[in-house]
Amino acid sequence: MNNFKKTGFVALVLVSGLLEIAVAQSSASGPVPPLLARSTLPVLGKAPAWVLRDVEGREVKSSDYLGKVVVVDFWATWCPPCRKEIPDYIAWQKKYAQRGLVILGLSLDEAPASAVKAFGDKMKINYPLLMADAATSEAFGGIEGLPTAFVIDREGNIRHRKVGLSDPEAYEKLIASLL
Repeated sequence: MNNFKKTGFVALVLVSGLLEIAVAQSSASGPVPPLLARSTLPVLGKAPAWVLRDVEGREVKSSDYLGKVVVVDFWATWCPPCRKEIPDYIAWQKKYAQRGLVILGLSLDEAPASAVKAFGDKMKINYPLLMADAATSEAFGGIEGLPTAFVIDREGNIRHRKVGLSDPEAYEKLIASLL
């Protein structure tokens, strides 16, 4: 990795971490702090365009979600932290769908789509599950750990990147600040 990429990644992680700390510190006090207001949450870059297949084999495009707030979650069925986040994603999809939130689970499993579908059915996942590929992972800057999630605003800008688990209440407030 060249120095520019390393520096950019470190900056991205620092900004991400600072936002999570700010949200976590405010979680007991109620409203989202001004730092996280929609207009001030930093734009980390444009979200890449992609075309993938869902677990049913249907083609799904990033452009299908323009105008929505999208959480793109790179995950795998074998990943314990990924599995731990699923109930929160299910709850947020239900709670915020009417306000324009879409959670997308991009599976990095090597197992076939049928196995990912069976897992999703067992967990009662209520959001689209897609089969990710190396090109999509790279388009997002590479996935260095699971889970890795990106929050994309209604204009198609990446507003947050999360690697690993975070405080669910803080993360929900961050997402809700864009709705």
